[in-house]
Amino acid sequence: MFSFLRKRTTAIDIVQGIIAGGVLAFFTAILVMAAEDRAINTRLNGWNTTLQCGKARNGILLRAACAMDIAALNLPEEEVYWQTFVDGAGHKLNGQHGYVLHFPPGGLPPNNAAWSVTMGDSRRRMVDNPIHRYSVGGTSGLVPNTDGSIDIYIQNTVPAVHESNWLPAPCGRFMLWLRIYQPGAAILNGTYRAPPVVEVEGGRK
Repeated sequence: MFSFLRKRTTAIDIVQGIIAGGVLAFFTAILVMAAEDRAINTRLNGWNTTLQCGKARNGILLRAACAMDIAALNLPEEEVYWQTFVDGAGHKLNGQHGYVLHFPPGGLPPNNAAWSVTMGDSRRRMVDNPIHRYSVGGTSGLVPNTDGSIDIYIQNTVPAVHESNWLPAPCGRFMLWLRIYQPGAAILNGTYRAPPVVEVEGGRK
């Protein structure tokens, strides 16, 4: 009887060890992939992006890190995403405040196809709004300023000027994607800098 109990205890210990090892390996892999994801991302003006994903020569760890973020799945030559949850000062984006994304003259994202700025909520889902506008970009009829620069108004309410430049925001927290399709050389070589999202209209509450 005691021999049976010892065998049973040993078997239970082995099973428990396998389960514990599997759980530890899973969480270790998550931590390693998260660290790799941080390492391959470039962060500037509140935006982050990567140009290292989607390539056949990438190793398994880099591929796993890229797979954690849908924005990093494509070849950079086909599509590049920037994304941000914060403004240029590092504060969380929130529809209780108004923001401007200012592209200086000649400073729109260089591309051979299209570009857009897309709104998402804090869980990266599309944001419903009364005018059913979920993104603005090169085909949106954006109205330039007199100097040729372009302002995109990111806020919950209709702006006082250039409603065509309005990207409606939810009442709470949100995030943004800046998407460039068939990006130009300045994006692929890292010299292009996406402008910061700047809070306006009286600062933070």
